[in-house]
Amino acid sequence: MKTYSLDELEDEIIGKIGTPDRDRYEYDLQTELVGAAIKQARKKRKITQEALGELIGVQKSQISRLENNAGNVTLDTLLRVFGALQANVKLQIELA
Repeated sequence: MKTYSLDELEDEIIGKIGTPDRDRYEYDLQTELVGAAIKQARKKRKITQEALGELIGVQKSQISRLENNAGNVTLDTLLRVFGALQANVKLQIELA
């Protein structure tokens, strides 16, 4: 029986890096991780969604949307959210 690495499976099922399907998958994965980081930081600070919204001037529903799908959010909003949560943000850009 042949075994496959995770990279091989992703290439086979989702597509190779650089293909539209793979790019969409990578984008969705990253936005999911950002949303999870917001939720984790908020809970660690013991802040409700409503309280966090008040800190940055948005409704609780927007915080919920950020935690569940951070895909359509501005960098300014992300920085305000993490600033309110007293979290360090590091932006890493790599050119291929």
